[in-house]
Amino acid sequence: MKFFIDTANLKEIQEAHELGILDGVTTNPSLMAKEGIKGKANIIAHYKAICDIVKHGDVSAEVISTDFASIVKEGEELAKIAPNIVVKVPMIKDGVKAIKYFADHKIPTNCTLVFSAGQAILAAKAGAKYVSPFIGRLDDVSTNGLSLIEDIVNIYEVHGFQTEVLAASIRHPMHIIECAKIGADVVTCPLTPILQLLKHPLTDVGLSKFLEDAKKME
Repeated sequence: MKFFIDTANLKEIQEAHELGILDGVTTNPSLMAKEGIKGKANIIAHYKAICDIVKHGDVSAEVISTDFASIVKEGEELAKIAPNIVVKVPMIKDGVKAIKYFADHKIPTNCTLVFSAGQAILAAKAGAKYVSPFIGRLDDVSTNGLSLIEDIVNIYEVHGFQTEVLAASIRHPMHIIECAKIGADVVTCPLTPILQLLKHPLTDVGLSKFLEDAKKME
């Protein structure tokens, strides 16, 4: 299972890279705004900076258009930024049409804002490289987001779809572990839940004991 970092913060991306777990990055307009990135030129420059860190992984850059022609135009511009840019397209009718267009023109896509297995089937049929079910947001409305991941993984396996299941809206470490157990290809989340995977009280106790005993040998 690949780990993508869901952020536009360069320091966090660099930290994930140095930790050795960075397989890619996902972004969206909200994350860009959080970093104070404004204006087309600055946005493009920021994407280039992200791609310079990631290099060998995919970087999802989201369109903000909602009609077919505008999505295509914006997506083609984003794809020119770097060879590892993946155009992030919303799960709407014109978005699915654009995914088909991009697939025909060898531009990889990530279909975002997916909340049902039916939507995931359409994205795969259209040729998306990734499909992004938002499990945390489903949990927020008393729906089991992990069950959706499992359903999509099973459907894709049965029918041989090559689209990768990218579990998004990850809220905590158990989301990551459960996604790994049910076969998600990718999880994307802020750095914090990933770092929380490092923590265990027995590790802390054991290390403290080792260090204490090491002092006795001095």
